[in-house]
Amino acid sequence: MQEAKPIKILLTGGHAATTAISVVEELIRRQKSFPSEIYWIGAKAAVEGKALAPLEASVFPGLGVSTHTIPAGRLQRRFSLYTIPSLAKIPWGFFKALGLVERISPDIILSFGAYAAFPVVLAGWLKGIPVVLHEQTVTAGLANRLSSPFASKIALADRGSLRFFPKGKCVLVGNPIMTQIAEIEPKKTLSIPPTILVIGGSRGSSTINGLVEPILERLLGDYVLIHLTGSLDFEKFKEKRNTLPKALRLRYEVFSQIDPMQMDGVYKRADILVGRSGANTVSEILTIKIPSILIPIPFSYRDEQTKNAKAAQKVGIAKLISQDEVTSEMLFEEVKKSVSGWNKIIERAAAYKSFDKGASSRLVDLVFTKVR
Repeated sequence: MQEAKPIKILLTGGHAATTAISVVEELIRRQKSFPSEIYWIGAKAAVEGKALAPLEASVFPGLGVSTHTIPAGRLQRRFSLYTIPSLAKIPWGFFKALGLVERISPDIILSFGAYAAFPVVLAGWLKGIPVVLHEQTVTAGLANRLSSPFASKIALADRGSLRFFPKGKCVLVGNPIMTQIAEIEPKKTLSIPPTILVIGGSRGSSTINGLVEPILERLLGDYVLIHLTGSLDFEKFKEKRNTLPKALRLRYEVFSQIDPMQMDGVYKRADILVGRSGANTVSEILTIKIPSILIPIPFSYRDEQTKNAKAAQKVGIAKLISQDEVTSEMLFEEVKKSVSGWNKIIERAAAYKSFDKGASSRLVDLVFTKVR
């Protein structure tokens, strides 16, 4: 019997490494019944104007994903030194995407949004390739809204996004969670000393790092601190760790990045999370029910991070603090409150129905449906 020809699936997007990884895991699980070749096209740089490779560029090859990058430009909401160079990349990024789509010749494109995805979506549409979008937020990202006319189907993580897209194209699937994170059992007892995880998304957050710096030694006096700084601030905090007294140094773990495949081990140790409120972070918080202090990015599109944080706060698992109001002292006090009220937070969160863990399967089902 002739073997089935593998389906070529092209994934694309930005700031969606963990969502895409969960889909890749599901595709790998189905390789025997539905063989596939998996490709990824993403942004060349993680941060505009900095020569920093995105996290997915280092993770996907290890999963057997053929990984490619394009010089993606973005429409910035605030004028900066990089605004003009970024706009100049848009046409070049599109032609690079067009060439890659031509060469890969995928059967379908699955886009997770963000500025690196739009040129790939447009190139695929011009080539007559079906496109599925996945919107992770409770609102709608700009890239996905621009891409929606070229999509065959739009998969939504949250029903609230429905009003931004053509209803006839939309399917509610949920937000895919990596298998190893979805399987974490919520903690039942507080560590001694408590462990605080500071994480500003996969790229880190200079704002959160700046809040932590003045209170670092005070935090380490009471807690263990796992600090994901991002690449830009890593050397500074690594040097700061080296100058700490030995007792505090042993309590401080600092990383530029953490491999998403190792993130479950970090979550299992953490008692409190301090971070941003991107869609993936909030989905993971609700899944593993970790008490959190969330500081949304104030300039996220349609203020989506604030909406995400409010959803977690409504469940009772998170405290939302505005970036405009937060100070280092306020953050320190909120950490103390979260630790002292940890048991009550866990009890409230226990009443919340477990986060839906079938999103990856439903999204992959949708992808296969469009190529059959």
